[in-house]
This record gives sequence, structure tokens and C-alpha cells, in this order.
Amino acid sequence: MTNKKEQKSNYCEHCGDFHERTKDFTSSVRVGELVPDYEFEVYQNDEIKTMRFSDVRGKWLIVFFYPADFTFVCPTELEEMAKLYPKLKELNAEVISFSTDTVFVHKAWHDTSPAIKQIGFPMGSDPSGKIGYAFGTLIEGGEHAFTPDEGLTLRGTFLVDPQGVLRTMEIHDNSVGRSARETLRKLQAAQYVETHEGKVCPASWEPGSDDMTPGLGLVGKI
Repeated sequence: MTNKKEQKSNYCEHCGDFHERTKDFTSSVRVGELVPDYEFEVYQNDEIKTMRFSDVRGKWLIVFFYPADFTFVCPTELEEMAKLYPKLKELNAEVISFSTDTVFVHKAWHDTSPAIKQIGFPMGSDPSGKIGYAFGTLIEGGEHAFTPDEGLTLRGTFLVDPQGVLRTMEIHDNSVGRSARETLRKLQAAQYVETHEGKVCPASWEPGSDDMTPGLGLVGKI
């Protein structure tokens, strides 16, 4: 039997009915597994071209979802990533940003926004939402509940290794901006453990910091 508290939380003002308003987001992309090799259009260096994720195999890849072009928090995040892009390229990494906008909207935004003008990495287009859905970032509307952000994506950052395997993922509510420097730190940590067998990186590890070697000798001593 549904109590009054549950009824209040499930009441939809738009249809006048009671129903479950929490949407379950599912993802076919999982840490430790290959990322699906989707094909998509990108805007880069005043050109539109078609890419696949496999085009960057052999490099680390940062897949960077954001809600929409011509918004507010998004350009601050993308500008940070653009400023770190030369450093990321030095580390054998590529960045592909994604929203559900078309490549033509990407170009218009790039031509008008001082922050977005700085972007040199590919700006991917996912108008059908299929890539966002696979990564678990697509915002879907409920059957009855009104969802103003339906068809946009949450803020999602995914780190893929040179073999195409997902190594890290984070998804934010759209009101919470991300740190590009933290993404860089995660890349450096993932690269470190990749080349230092048996080692792990503790919290907030930075290049030059001490690593750790897991073992029974550490149990209860940290």
C-alpha cells in the first residue's frame, strides 16, 4: 500500500496521476570492456568529417559529453579542456566532445563564442542520442512526467585506453561543472599503472607522488 509520503513524491502535476518519476539510466558501456565502435560526424578546424572511435585506437581517448551548445556552464568546461588539449596530445591522448547538437550548430557556436573558438579537438554530433544512450548520459523523458532537458545529455567524462577499453567514467548532474585538470590527472594515473605493473595510485595521486604495491603487508596499516 502506497503511503502519503510516497504519493506526494510520485504525484505528477502535469497529468494529475501518481507514477514512478525516477528514470533508470542504463549503459552498454562498462569499465573494463570495449567501447562500441560508433560512427559519427565531427566539426574540427572549420571542417565537417565522419569519424569512428576506432580511428583513434593506439591513443588514449577522452569522451566528453555536455548538455548543449550555446549554454552557460558548458563553454567554461570546454574552454578548460581546450587549454589543456596541447598537454593531452603530448600524452598521446585525443579528446572528442559530444552533444546532441548537429555539426552545423557546433560551427555556429565555434564562430561566435570566444571560449569555443579555442577548441581544436573534434566536436562530435549525436543528434539521435544513440551514443549518449550507450554511455548512459542521455536524458529521456518519462511516459507522463515532463522533462525539460529531454534529448540532452548529462555531463559525462569517459577515459578509453589505446585498445578501446573503458578505464574511467564519471557522470554529473548538469548543474555541477567538471574539472579538466582532474581528467588530466586521471589520464596520468591510468597511464602510470599501465606502465608500472603491480602498482596502484592512491587518492589524489599526481606524477612524482608515491605509488602503492597492494599486499597483505599493507592491510590495516594505512
